Amino acid sequence: MIHPDTELQFISPEIGFGVVATRLIPKGTVTWVFDPLDQTFSPAQVRAMAPLQKAFLEKYCYRDHLGDYVLCGDHARFVNHSSRSSCLSTAYNCELAVRDIYPGEELTDDYGYLNLDEPFDCLPEPGSARTQVLPDDLLRYHTGWDRQLREAFQHVAKLPQPLLPLLDPTCRVQVQAVADGWAPMESILSCYYAGAAEDVWR
Repeated sequence: MIHPDTELQFISPEIGFGVVATRLIPKGTVTWVFDPLDQTFSPAQVRAMAPLQKAFLEKYCYRDHLGDYVLCGDHARFVNHSSRSSCLSTAYNCELAVRDIYPGEELTDDYGYLNLDEPFDCLPEPGSARTQVLPDDLLRYHTGWDRQLREAFQHVAKLPQPLLPLLDPTCRVQVQAVADGWAPMESILSCYYAGAAEDVWR
């Protein structure tokens, strides 16, 4: 489930729809959690589906560290890519805002940590030379993403967190332990699924 202070909006003809903040979402806010509204499909389940179903999942799913396809149950599946994303995935089945997200600003992910099946061409952005997202980008960029996450975690305990009660209890305890300084943060690299580029499911 995505943060309640968001809504789906049309962004541009090139991008289509996206998810924008309706109120300030401060750095360190949990912006998304995996919860029972989200569906998970194994590669075998996807391979057995009709072509139209496969195409839908290919467009809207991300893959977890086990290689399963995750379809978000709300408008979280419309979050767009940015090579300088405002949110980052964590090892705890949730995402954090890694900077303040202002009203009207998009919530974005870097698709490089979503275990793509194949390369994804992206629009050029100021401050980034990337024009393509690759299935193994987590191996390239996890150090920088971890640094941003550690900074964001310093704010987690100081902010209202409406999504935290929806997080799986084990992950919730882990998030709170990291936020309170009782445990080191597990790297985003733990989200990596090594077989993403090799799986053939169409």
